[in-house]
Amino acid sequence: MDGHEVDIRMEALLKVFKEETREIVALKEFSLDVGDGEFVCLLGPSGCGKTTVLRIVAGLETKSGGRVTVSGVEVEGAGSNRGVVFQEFALFPWRTVRKNIEFGLEVKKIPPHEREAVSSTFIDLVNLEGFENAHPHQLSGGMKQRVGIARALANDPAVLLMDEPFGALDAQTRNLMQKELLRIWSATRKTILFVTHSVDEAVFLADRIVVMTARPGKVKRIIPVALPRPRERTSSEFISIRGEVLEELDAEFAKTMMREMTDASVQHKA
Repeated sequence: MDGHEVDIRMEALLKVFKEETREIVALKEFSLDVGDGEFVCLLGPSGCGKTTVLRIVAGLETKSGGRVTVSGVEVEGAGSNRGVVFQEFALFPWRTVRKNIEFGLEVKKIPPHEREAVSSTFIDLVNLEGFENAHPHQLSGGMKQRVGIARALANDPAVLLMDEPFGALDAQTRNLMQKELLRIWSATRKTILFVTHSVDEAVFLADRIVVMTARPGKVKRIIPVALPRPRERTSSEFISIRGEVLEELDAEFAKTMMREMTDASVQHKA
């Protein structure tokens, strides 16, 4: 994060989920700084705590220990300085594109003419001109996710938190949406923390890739991606970084599989 002021700071995060008969340590000593205007991707095996990190930063999940600040202010719950985009489109089916985008502004009691001006700005930004009055069932998957991104940005958050936002899309639409997101990010320069399972997606999007360990999740390695944008997925440099990330992940995937086999064996004996 050279040249960036810290926008998100996570210090020694601990998260323990309590079940009836046991406790599961999801995160332990997870520490990470994300710079202002930086695009950072979290990668790791299933169950390593990627989404938990995002939800804690969003204020949607309580931490068991550690500290999180956004723009220097400690996170103590959800707030308008953080916009969240989930894999599920989470749009209100009875509201039009414009009214979905304006929802947060309505909650803030922003006057109607100001809401319309803001929503028009972001409808233009995400290339949905002509669909202002369409309802979600009339939109493609990619268009629905554009509405979700516009809705998050309409509140002018300091950071954008994205949890597998393109995971439900087909490969072609996903690639298109990755390019669209980079265009939007370039225009807004928002700080983005992005969870993905796709190494290719992370190398295509990120300034830095944070590889997490198997549970309990912590930072294993941070890999900078110093390739100019737009990035060519077939270039030798792209393939080299992709291989480097995969090498780091392989050991963590193996640990996850071993733990799952052990847990299954214990449950079978019980």
